[in-house]
Amino acid sequence: MSWEQLIWFAAAATLCWITGAVLAFRSKRWWTAATASIAGSVIFFAYIVGMWIALERPPMRTMGETRLWYSFFLSIAGVAVFIRWRYKWILSFSTMMSVVFICVNLFKPEIHSKSLMPALQSVWFVPHVIVYMFAYAMMGAVTLFALYLWLRKREAEATEMGVCDNLVRIGWAFLTLGMIMGALWAKQAWGDYWTWDPKETWAAATWLSYLLYLHLRPRLKDNNIAFAVLCFSFLLLQMCWYGINYLPSAQGASVHVY
Repeated sequence: MSWEQLIWFAAAATLCWITGAVLAFRSKRWWTAATASIAGSVIFFAYIVGMWIALERPPMRTMGETRLWYSFFLSIAGVAVFIRWRYKWILSFSTMMSVVFICVNLFKPEIHSKSLMPALQSVWFVPHVIVYMFAYAMMGAVTLFALYLWLRKREAEATEMGVCDNLVRIGWAFLTLGMIMGALWAKQAWGDYWTWDPKETWAAATWLSYLLYLHLRPRLKDNNIAFAVLCFSFLLLQMCWYGINYLPSAQGASVHVY
């Protein structure tokens, strides 16, 4: 498997995702839409597995490789929400965002070598990255949902806000698990659980921001404030994910910039 083959797997997966999104609105049988979407995710995951085998290491080192996981988990989050709550539009949103990250990879390919620096040769590498990518995808899905509710220009129903809250709880739980794994990994690789590295600092800020949302939501009567806190948290998450690579304080100093 090579990076050049991404376009073929991405095209097949996207076709399935689009089919699922259309069936969500056109078909009365919800499971047909779910099946098509899951088929797309399986196809895309097959490419990830193929890259894993070809690289002889987990495809998680470069930004391009993490975008593969983000596209995959966005599709999984979308179909999970659709199956659980039957929101027809979620498959369209998850498809759109998954395709956006695929296109970034297609138009901005990165060099993917088999080499893996010693710090990444840890038992915590794979679970830490996978858990974080799932959390990022979940938070991306809930942010899209919140924007959808806000753009409708009417008060969101309690059940709809409950969906937001549930998704944030799930995403926050995975963020917490990812931070714990990261601390254990750091202790193994560098001798300390936490060093206030720029990446770790932004991760802590993101974690606290979503925790603030969960504590404020039951007390907020104005949903606009809740949406603002949620969007702000997602901006922090973007800084934690890839924005850190462009900060002067991280250049040559952060152990998380590879």
